[in-house]
Amino acid sequence: MKRRNTLDLNPKTRDELIKKAIEVRSLTYSPYSHYAVGAALLTESGKVYTGINIENSAYPTSICAERVAVFKAVSEGERAFIAIAVATDNGGSPCGSCRQVMSEFSPSMQIIDVDGAGIVHLDAPLDDLLPHAFRPEDLE
Repeated sequence: MKRRNTLDLNPKTRDELIKKAIEVRSLTYSPYSHYAVGAALLTESGKVYTGINIENSAYPTSICAERVAVFKAVSEGERAFIAIAVATDNGGSPCGSCRQVMSEFSPSMQIIDVDGAGIVHLDAPLDDLLPHAFRPEDLE
């Protein structure tokens, strides 16, 4: 699989992803952690899917914004991703579960973490964040 980097994502598209991730944060349901997360996922077909974190009083049943965006895309037939922008108050990075889910489809996709002001805290390929990921071929 081709290793992507920030040069593969044109600046205008990158900025639009960041803007969408910041915008959707206002829709989160995060009454327990008060940690609003928005995500904007760019697919190889050029479509963008957004996601927000949705909490539940039974914490293990909550879901992260990154997985919401990926699951929305997959449910629409998408299987290959170019980049995801993730917006939080402090530029937090995707959790391990989100990294594993994204790796299932596009281990070299670009991860762009920004804070609420749009300042980039991380811009790296997913396989740098999750080296030696468990992959479908590991089941063969």
